[in-house]
Amino acid sequence: MGKSRFILPNAFTSMNFLLGVFAICWTTGAFSTFFNVDSIRMGAYFIILSVLLDKLDGFAARLVNASSEFGAQFDSLADLIAFGLAPAFTVFFTYKTLCPDWFQANGVLLIVTFAIYVLCAAMRLAKYNACDSDTYHHHFSGLPSTFAGAINAILVVFLKSKGLFENTESTMIFLPVFVMLITGILMVSPLFLPKLQPRRNQLFNIGQAILIVITYICGFMFISEKVPFILEYLLILCSSYLIIGFTVGLVQRKRIIENAEKNKIEERR
Repeated sequence: MGKSRFILPNAFTSMNFLLGVFAICWTTGAFSTFFNVDSIRMGAYFIILSVLLDKLDGFAARLVNASSEFGAQFDSLADLIAFGLAPAFTVFFTYKTLCPDWFQANGVLLIVTFAIYVLCAAMRLAKYNACDSDTYHHHFSGLPSTFAGAINAILVVFLKSKGLFENTESTMIFLPVFVMLITGILMVSPLFLPKLQPRRNQLFNIGQAILIVITYICGFMFISEKVPFILEYLLILCSSYLIIGFTVGLVQRKRIIENAEKNKIEERR
């Protein structure tokens, strides 16, 4: 009975794991036989759902005092599927499905980018567990895989809605490949990104809370094509957070490292 408290957080992790697996199934067309829906958008939606529910397992573990090494490793495995493999499959099969001729001509580029992104996601998660989880309390070291997965999923659906993949002569057709490559590299980069946490400025906290609530509403409504500007809002929000956040992290880099070293010394004492 003492171990029953671990069921709740691991149930949330299992849900995230399955959302990632099902996202791959949707994107690759494995479920298209059973359901007459836009499989690419549905696959991306499952990635977004996984992003929105990503913190539930950690919250549940703290709530019932059920943190464990097993849970941490299981969570990383679920993240690798949902934010590493699923977004890479989404980009890859979007090209394969919507512009097969371009896909045939640029297959090597797609395979190389796919491999780099997935490897970077795996290394990012391994690095976080081994080095960063107890080092930086207020910043991410590198782009979190959660944001990388979300950006790639949202971008593909947005460009698909704008007919980008129908115009293979445009240089914009390379944008999803480029973004997947950049987000992969950013995951293992030494750049710092501030975490979404309460700050001393109450006005800032209120604004942050409002944006988070709106983002969750838009995220859950992501599957609907009838609601305007959801994709634009999510893309602008993610891009703004990364540009501003990495800039702040770069400016404060020296102080962030110094504070981390001080925390290590204090913990050893």
